[in-house]
Amino acid sequence: MPTVRTHPVRGLGAKIRWPSQIPLFKTTNAAASSSAARGGSVVVERSSRRERMAEKKGRTEMEVRPDGVAVIAVANPPVNALSIDVFYSLKDNYEEALRRNDVKAIVVTGKEGVFSGGLDINTFGVIQRNKAEQLNDYLPIDTMASTLEAAGKPSVAAIDGFALGGGLEISMVCQARISTPTAELGLPELQFGVIPAFGGTQRLPRLVGLTKALEMMLLSKTIKAEEAHQLGLVDAIVSPDDLLDMACRWALDICESRRPWVHTLSRTDKLESPDEVREILKVARAQVQKQSTNLQHPLLCIDVIEEGIVSGPRAGLRKEAIVFQDLVFTDTCKSLVHVFFSQRAAPKVPGITDIGLMPRQVAKVGIVGGGLMGSGIATALMLSHYPVILKAVSEKSLNAGIDRIKEQFRKGRNVSLHSLLSANLQSQVRKGKMTEEEYEKTLSLLTGVVGYESFKDVDLSVVEDVNVKQQVFADLEQYCPSHCVLATNTSTIDLDLIGGKTNSQDRIIAHVMPLLEIVRSKRTLPQVVVDLLDVGKKIKKTPIVVGSCTGFAVSRMFTSYTETALLLVDCGMDVYKIDQVCTEFGMPMGPFRLLDLVGFGVALASRMQYPENSSVSVNKSMLVPLMLEDKRTGEASQKGFYKYEGNRKAIPDPDIIKYVQKSRSMARIMPDNELLKLDNKEIVDMVFFPVINEACQVLSEGIAIKASDLDVASILGMGFPQCRGGIMYWADSIGAKRIHAKLSEWERKYGQFFKPCSYLSERAEEGVPLSAAKNNANAHL
Repeated sequence: MPTVRTHPVRGLGAKIRWPSQIPLFKTTNAAASSSAARGGSVVVERSSRRERMAEKKGRTEMEVRPDGVAVIAVANPPVNALSIDVFYSLKDNYEEALRRNDVKAIVVTGKEGVFSGGLDINTFGVIQRNKAEQLNDYLPIDTMASTLEAAGKPSVAAIDGFALGGGLEISMVCQARISTPTAELGLPELQFGVIPAFGGTQRLPRLVGLTKALEMMLLSKTIKAEEAHQLGLVDAIVSPDDLLDMACRWALDICESRRPWVHTLSRTDKLESPDEVREILKVARAQVQKQSTNLQHPLLCIDVIEEGIVSGPRAGLRKEAIVFQDLVFTDTCKSLVHVFFSQRAAPKVPGITDIGLMPRQVAKVGIVGGGLMGSGIATALMLSHYPVILKAVSEKSLNAGIDRIKEQFRKGRNVSLHSLLSANLQSQVRKGKMTEEEYEKTLSLLTGVVGYESFKDVDLSVVEDVNVKQQVFADLEQYCPSHCVLATNTSTIDLDLIGGKTNSQDRIIAHVMPLLEIVRSKRTLPQVVVDLLDVGKKIKKTPIVVGSCTGFAVSRMFTSYTETALLLVDCGMDVYKIDQVCTEFGMPMGPFRLLDLVGFGVALASRMQYPENSSVSVNKSMLVPLMLEDKRTGEASQKGFYKYEGNRKAIPDPDIIKYVQKSRSMARIMPDNELLKLDNKEIVDMVFFPVINEACQVLSEGIAIKASDLDVASILGMGFPQCRGGIMYWADSIGAKRIHAKLSEWERKYGQFFKPCSYLSERAEEGVPLSAAKNNANAHL
């Protein structure tokens, strides 16, 4: 018996990029139950006739070649989305091809170099709005099986570009799949809170094996054509010019029995043994429960896959349809769809991206400082093929910075909270995704210098060192060309202060990575913002544009995250209880674990940036200063709120209580027994409502243009759980009135720290969502 693999899904918590399209279907309970009872089709509702007339989009086109192959191409640009109209057109074309005597075989493909990216995600809203309607227009979910897979003529998929979601599912119904070398295949549905709904849960394991299928579905992982070929998901790889002819020849070979006629649902050769299946599913469930504690749909996906293996593929298809219907109406699905659209709306900035400006070419980037931030930024830029000049104050510092970059390339490990490494390059080399030649070529983009002379032809200059930014910008102004964008990597310091000693404030901008929080002052030119938005896109970061203030958007909002936690500890709550509740809520780490990671010195320095008259609520707790005096600096010293041993595992430290007691004594605060009675939900509210309050203030001041930008910022900048839609989306799910009432209650009991801002008070009184747009004449943007 083969060895049982006990780690089927590695890196379950890894961040996967969002594809632009996914497949989507909706079943009805009554129809599904009735169909299951009679052993017939499980059905899927079509949109109402009125909506279909208003939204009708897409078709398939069929051409019968002289050799007797009917080529059916999806035509719905730009990604050949699988609308309901496309499905009906596909079904009609297939039925015509099956009726025609001059058609021997069928090839399915997509026009304009894209097979299909799946269904437009806007369809989620259509389905969710029609939940209560009794629709009479149905599309059988087993149309593929009955019309395509069970057809008397063979089908082959000719795949170029993307085959995602429903696109891949269509191809898996075919008897074979031929692709180009650049094709990408995947089932990304779980990124949106649902599961594959057109047979993907049943066919993919039968084509690539259970272990790989779980990885692709649970991680929403796309794979390249070469890997798909090795796995057996793709039968052959050919050039784009040869794709259609090869697919047609393959289809004719099947028709004439020169190649096997394969029914995917009948295959079992790739499935592991029953004992292996049980162990793989057991480990997969354990990993999901450990890393996705607030999510049910990954577990349901595993259940559906198991149903098909244990009870047969038809039973699996029926369960797949029923589970999908339940999931599409969940808050998780709605939240994740909101995040998807928010990320795509973020780079659209009124008055900047809508006035016809085109990004200027950035051919070379200069970076001042080779520390963790500088070397990380250099790595991200080089991965996107930008030549980089790295300047340091001495040869020693320069060599250290270059060595750090080489180490990042080789080991691919994260070296700081804001590390910019976008891939594990050693892993890519090991898996054959990056050759040694490519590795050396990427490193050749780096030039190290100790002077500014080489900066005369750079298009973008990045400054790392916070302490010398003013002088460095003055120097850069002298050496860099007049068109060069001057950018600073910072998370707190106001741009007007940084650029105070220059005459170039119109081209100074800040960025905070990996979110790429693009910060502009009132003097920053729109062209400069457009240029940096383009760079952000090319280095695969999600940008938001915000105004300049102390802390900008992310740091300013989430200062309240740690400050509230410190206040609650002074008032009697347990350090580790707060962290536990926050991680169970979905944060990657609690506020005290975060303080350890950032370092107490940095945390206190950031706190000092906020002036006395700032609207930012800064608690005066002495807990961190007391620990810092005792040389507890956080994870770097292996002692902070936690103890750290060789593997960086955070271990609660009982010695913390003496610092807590002293801090309470200095603050003259007696522990509040009422706090100890709070349940987990109430603790979450108490920690995050001040964050919402500060986010409202950021919107009120015009630092952020729209609430959805803060949702993106909270998720990508601080790890706020995606399944909750972002900080403002989550706030609206609670309601301004309740948030205002609780903050007011806490203000009376614990002081001004909890005072609701005027924006929140007004929205609560008017009953208006916190995310609703508001005109602001004083906006920073």
